Amino acid sequence: MSTSTTYKPKIWVPGDWNALFGFGTNILVNLLTLTGLLLFVLKMPPEMVFGRILPATGLMLCLSTVYYARLAYQLAQKTGRSDVCALPSGISVPHMFIVTFVVMLPITLTTGDPVKGWEAGLTWVFVQSFILMIGGFAGPWIRKVTPRAALLGTLAGVSITFIAMRPALQTFMTPLIGVVCMAIILVGWFGGVRYFRGVPAGLVAIAVGMLIAWGSTAFGFSVGGMSLQGLNDSFANFGFSIPLPAFGHVFSGFEYIGVILVTAIPFGIYDLVEALDNVESAAAAGDSFPTTRVLTADGVISLIGCLMGNPFINAVYIGHPGWKAMGGRIGYSAATGAMVIVLAWFGILAVMMALIPVVAIVPILLYIGMLIGSQAFQETPRSHAPAIMLALIPNLAAWTVNQIDNSLGAAGLNAAAVGIDKLASNGVLYEGLHVLGGGSTLSGLALSAIAVFIIERQFAKAAGFATAGALLTFFGLMHGEAVGIGQSPMLAVAYLVVAGFLYGCARFASVTAPAPAHAISEAPASLHAG
Repeated sequence: MSTSTTYKPKIWVPGDWNALFGFGTNILVNLLTLTGLLLFVLKMPPEMVFGRILPATGLMLCLSTVYYARLAYQLAQKTGRSDVCALPSGISVPHMFIVTFVVMLPITLTTGDPVKGWEAGLTWVFVQSFILMIGGFAGPWIRKVTPRAALLGTLAGVSITFIAMRPALQTFMTPLIGVVCMAIILVGWFGGVRYFRGVPAGLVAIAVGMLIAWGSTAFGFSVGGMSLQGLNDSFANFGFSIPLPAFGHVFSGFEYIGVILVTAIPFGIYDLVEALDNVESAAAAGDSFPTTRVLTADGVISLIGCLMGNPFINAVYIGHPGWKAMGGRIGYSAATGAMVIVLAWFGILAVMMALIPVVAIVPILLYIGMLIGSQAFQETPRSHAPAIMLALIPNLAAWTVNQIDNSLGAAGLNAAAVGIDKLASNGVLYEGLHVLGGGSTLSGLALSAIAVFIIERQFAKAAGFATAGALLTFFGLMHGEAVGIGQSPMLAVAYLVVAGFLYGCARFASVTAPAPAHAISEAPASLHAG
């Protein structure tokens, strides 16, 4: 369709209801999760959580979702298309756990003061915000030179491990609610079944989950852990709270800058790459958004959030094709922002935590993980499938390391105490997992890009990515957990040797023509429905 500056896109279409309940429940799950981390892990006072932190979080999320609705409106107006879907955004889920367990919790335990932990979290987000804003100007170039299979393959690795696995486990830990709600969602969003009077599948799943949970409570065996006492206690947190400036707290956290930089720099770059992946994912689904504006917006909005007291980073979410497949367009994003303001500023989240079983909501995240994981294969040439598989492996290694570390930590141990050799003799190659999983997003992207260019017989470009991998590894941004000089020197040398070998292949090798790159011309109906 030709572009038209006079075209006025519809702000709301029927499909936005589906996307609102789907995306809204996604955001709700994350809000409930971070509320639980603040209350039960960091042991922060409820008045601080509900009266100080969550109002700032709500403001940031509202700014983000309204901005991306506006960006979608501008794209629809520019292209004259009625099917443009806004980018989803919200609290970065992996970072939620990183800032809690790696930054805020150790400082809280050391000082005995949760305010000090909160201040360190604010400073962590402050640093990351500037990395995103600066990186926004390099983003378009990175996206241009990096193969789509590498971007989407890395994204698939994140979606399988850090997005889908936990919801999948929670679903089957409480199967009477989880598996039933999962079936309701899959039948509605993959199977195309319309429920009574067009009620969105996400809302049906929540209603059924609540019915099972509270029905079982009435009969005395409590599937889902709901209780009337817990619901009654939650009303104590009702009230109206608006975010207040926290400039002094942000700069107080700089006393821990040495601890903060170890994770803030690599995870700031992770945010940059993840945002690039997600913009590429949206482009693969038909909506091409300006990369620089997306990246800088995440940085600016996160900066505003932390200056108002929010210790969690904002990010563009994976899942754009899923919400678009449900029929979501522009309005669902802005409406989600309005919903978050109501939940966060009036203390309603406390009641929601006591009213809705989380296991009724988490299958939505599993659905998104399934959709994004499959997109990497559907929207790239078939010959690049091995490169996508290679992109998955570092994220699988990183997830496995987290599981091992958390398991040993629960027993008051760590890998060094147990013995790396002893773990290896029992089939757990912890050292290999640790090296491969360090900086997993960048590692997966670099390895996958090298593989794509080898498949395409473009050995000079493959050598370029191998050289970049050597530099990133040497400074600890790949295959490591700390930023510094000479972090993994032997592995960096290995990448340089590979770069030299590939460059030699480009100059001197006699090779056959690349295999035909048969791209899948049409994605499944689930990606284009609605």
